[in-house]
Amino acid sequence: MDMNDQINEKILRVLAQEGRISNLELAERVGLSPSACLRRVQELERRGVITGYRAVLDPGQRGIGFVAYVTVGLSQHTKAAQEGFERAMRAARQVRECHNITGTVEYLLRVEVADLVAYKHFHTEILGTLPQVSALTTFVVMGSPKDERA
Repeated sequence: MDMNDQINEKILRVLAQEGRISNLELAERVGLSPSACLRRVQELERRGVITGYRAVLDPGQRGIGFVAYVTVGLSQHTKAAQEGFERAMRAARQVRECHNITGTVEYLLRVEVADLVAYKHFHTEILGTLPQVSALTTFVVMGSPKDERA
């Protein structure tokens, strides 16, 4: 890894943790002049390495008290079944992440809701009504000692 890559990695690490940091402070933290730092950040944005900046939200303040990961097996292994399921997940506000994965099931979801009652409703009334779904397994998050999602 050359020096430019190391500096870019430093920039990316700092921005991933503090997306609203000023260019002046960022430049100081990574050891560049403000103009050189700004050029690098703009280049990383132009190349699509940095795709955007997000606010980190407090789930408790938003009424989210129940988080679960759910594995989903589909009844059919067709493109139409996948597209139908993915369309439903994009529309489900409870689903914060939907990943097509390898293994014995097709999808892994991150579901965030107010409480167990709200999760049961989502499980029964949304996931349970989709014709593509044949298997569900829920993993309830009891704590998150490390969570670097922005």
